[in-house]
Amino acid sequence: MALLDSLHWRYATKSYTAETIAQDQLEFILEAIRLAPSSSGLQPYTVFVIRDPALRARLRPLCYDQAQITQASHLLVFAAWDAYTAERINGFFQFSNDIRQLPGSVTDDYRLSLLDSFGAMSQAQQTAHAAKQCYIALGFGLLAAAEARIDASPMEGFDNQAVDELLQLPEQGLHSAVLLALGHRDSDNDWLVGMKKVRRDKAQLFIELP
Repeated sequence: MALLDSLHWRYATKSYTAETIAQDQLEFILEAIRLAPSSSGLQPYTVFVIRDPALRARLRPLCYDQAQITQASHLLVFAAWDAYTAERINGFFQFSNDIRQLPGSVTDDYRLSLLDSFGAMSQAQQTAHAAKQCYIALGFGLLAAAEARIDASPMEGFDNQAVDELLQLPEQGLHSAVLLALGHRDSDNDWLVGMKKVRRDKAQLFIELP
């Protein structure tokens, strides 16, 4: 039930104080993101952890001047793979087999099936698929932040192409998918703090099938 208490506590923070997140709290959130599930366990993304105020000041106009970009303690940029290349897939299976001490023959059939499946997709489809995995990791980050009583703002309102160029993501085979600001709410200046949480009720949201 503590999880539900944390979910009731959190909200999409609109204004942050200048207080910095403690390092152990940040590590807790990052570890939750690291442990998040993903399709076939591939984790087809990289998460950039941005502390530098100067870099965030450059990012802010690319994010429709949203104050959270510069006010928050940290900004996370979830960047998805732009393609499921053979090098990436084969590299993952080598990594996984090494950790689990398995011979390649045990996982070869599955590895080859993934190569075939992703190979049949267009690059746009591959990028979209990878971006969906970012959102699973984002959700785990939001849950961990709430558990640690760290405020968080998931953000899609930004110019992806401009952010990609600033962070030199294309050169790394990556594409920005979603942002997460982390910090401490400014209760005196946040218009949303204290307002009732608005969610559809269970009868509207869930349909139980026989």
